[in-house]
Amino acid sequence: MDYILNIILLACINMIAVMGVSIFTGFTGLFSLGHAAFVGIGAYTAGVLTYHWEAPFVLVIPVAMCASGLASLIIGIPTLRAKLRSDYFAIAILGFGEALRVCLENLRITNGARGLSLDELSSPAWVFGTLAVCLVLTRRLLKSRFGAMFVSIREDPVAAEMSGINLFRVRLLSLVASAVLCGASGALLAHRLAFIQPVMFTLNQSTQLLASVIAGGMGSLSGPIIVSFIFTSLPEALRAAHMWRLPAYGLLLVLIMIFRPQGLMGYREITDFFGKRKPK
Repeated sequence: MDYILNIILLACINMIAVMGVSIFTGFTGLFSLGHAAFVGIGAYTAGVLTYHWEAPFVLVIPVAMCASGLASLIIGIPTLRAKLRSDYFAIAILGFGEALRVCLENLRITNGARGLSLDELSSPAWVFGTLAVCLVLTRRLLKSRFGAMFVSIREDPVAAEMSGINLFRVRLLSLVASAVLCGASGALLAHRLAFIQPVMFTLNQSTQLLASVIAGGMGSLSGPIIVSFIFTSLPEALRAAHMWRLPAYGLLLVLIMIFRPQGLMGYREITDFFGKRKPK
């Protein structure tokens, strides 16, 4: 039961990061291959604070979120102001992630490539509570006028700009919001695994986050969350199958793209299936 609980907690932590990528990619329409960097910044900020200064965990998570948000401003202001296309932006943020990894491997405070051994502070209450708060705040953001701006930019940025929407500011807001969620995910992940290394936050993790959003549905929040849970738990559930567990993971992704090219939920939310039925 402890093993199953640990897998559920890791899946929930991953859901928080996927929600962040969903805001930026699914609703705003900009692809990113470097959001693992924001997860890493949150993880190392939390890890350094508890490892070197024994900071209370209740303060560590907000600080980690702020650190990731600040990092998103550093990379987002010059790239988004330059109006890079989605593919060029993805390459730029990928370079940012690789540069961050190299820095983490060579800094003394992060213990370099050997990583940091931490206390296991991410209890089920912390994980489930943070997930619930992030989910509520994300839904409120997407239901607000800013969420409508995100969608309008995704559908037609030219028309959105002509209607008076400041593309730079709205895209930057989307990036910061997504990075803040990734920072919370990183802080929880670091203190759930009780160990972090720079190699944990590379292109592979960014690709998994992006794959969850695409497979879940670009216009949905609940779809990426469901797919994220499946993608996190499936390889562990098939661990007894050894070499076949990773091909099964890839096969599931291929089948979703073939039979549901719009994603698992498309542009719908899971709550849409429980709405009131129209009388006959």
